[in-house]
Amino acid sequence: MTPAAPVSAHRDQLGARAATIVFLAFALAYFLSALARAVTATLSPTLSAEFSLTAGDLGLLAGGYFFGFALTQLPMGKWLDQHGPRRVVLGFLSLAVVGCMAFAMAESFGGLLVARVLIGMGVSACLMAPLTGYRRWLAPAAQLRANSWMLMTGSFGMVAATLPVQWLMPFLGWRGLFWVLAGLVAVAMAGIAWRVPAWRHEAHDAGQAPVEEGYGIVWRNAYFRQMVPLGLVNHGGMVAIQTLWAGPWMVKVAGYTPAQAAGGLFAINLVMLLSFWVWGMVNPRLARQGFTPEALIGWGLPLSLLLLAAIVVMGPAAGWPMLALYCASCTMASQAQPAVALALPSAVAGRALSAYNLAIFAGVFVMQWALGLMIDGLRWLGWDEVAGFRGAFAVFGLCSVVAYGVFWRAWRRQPASTSR
Repeated sequence: MTPAAPVSAHRDQLGARAATIVFLAFALAYFLSALARAVTATLSPTLSAEFSLTAGDLGLLAGGYFFGFALTQLPMGKWLDQHGPRRVVLGFLSLAVVGCMAFAMAESFGGLLVARVLIGMGVSACLMAPLTGYRRWLAPAAQLRANSWMLMTGSFGMVAATLPVQWLMPFLGWRGLFWVLAGLVAVAMAGIAWRVPAWRHEAHDAGQAPVEEGYGIVWRNAYFRQMVPLGLVNHGGMVAIQTLWAGPWMVKVAGYTPAQAAGGLFAINLVMLLSFWVWGMVNPRLARQGFTPEALIGWGLPLSLLLLAAIVVMGPAAGWPMLALYCASCTMASQAQPAVALALPSAVAGRALSAYNLAIFAGVFVMQWALGLMIDGLRWLGWDEVAGFRGAFAVFGLCSVVAYGVFWRAWRRQPASTSR
């Protein structure tokens, strides 16, 4: 990652070498957080068999990560603005280590769920901390690239949570995997403590009035509000499918074996990795040519809606290639995240990013659990398992269309250029 040339007005901007080292330090932590997030999809057959989990239980267990994640977002945003990325992320990652060890020792569904919530809380700063720092340390075009490539490292973590986890299971078992994960998180903490710069606190930018405390300045921002429906439903729902329901769909609907499903998840996450790499390459050029994130979203995201509809219609014929295309098409929505930070003053970047991230992960938690409940509910009504999955995905698709419509209406009525 190479940032734009330093601008003298921004004395906190890092040079290319320092920015690359800081990026890599944060990237390891985010890689591990994504691995912890996605591993339940690969482990779902094992955990379901050992603890007799229903679809609703599995959705709640996977969603527990996102529930813990969402719990911390608002206080974390204020702490990031006040204390800086390094101090905040190290405190949170300590909790992640405890959560991984607790998961490895759990003897009941309740123990797994509590540990899962702790893990979610502990890794909740792994993306927001670097993005807050990039708002001050990098030029705007470099921020868009850094955001995409951070998400790319997350995709690396999700790739690692598929076939590599499947290969390690006979040697380590699922409990051993979480002991190893706890140790790797501790290594990532050491790297961040060593290489990430200290935070220089400023009450306000030179020549400007002090920025108000709290989240009022974020909630009132028109650009922020127009992006929230996409984060809550479209982006959050895609992550819910990628990190949990893609695996059960391949097994229960498309007829894959658990090993084949792990291979499918590997392929889906590899496609996501490549998608974010491409975004990181083209974003600076698109920004220079005047393409705004909201325009890319407005004209590009409908493709994801069409692909989701095709998955529902195809049913058993929709294997990993269709799921991969759907998830990749949803990466359009990820362009909103750095754009939200750029729409507000740098002094509130932590709060802006955390508030938007809260919308995303609240959506993930709701969608993961709701899809499981709908599948169980439709089966209770007499639908077979395949029809239950298709019905639940269809309801999610309708919600995605509504959320996109809300965004479209707000965008066309108030272009982002006037709201920034």
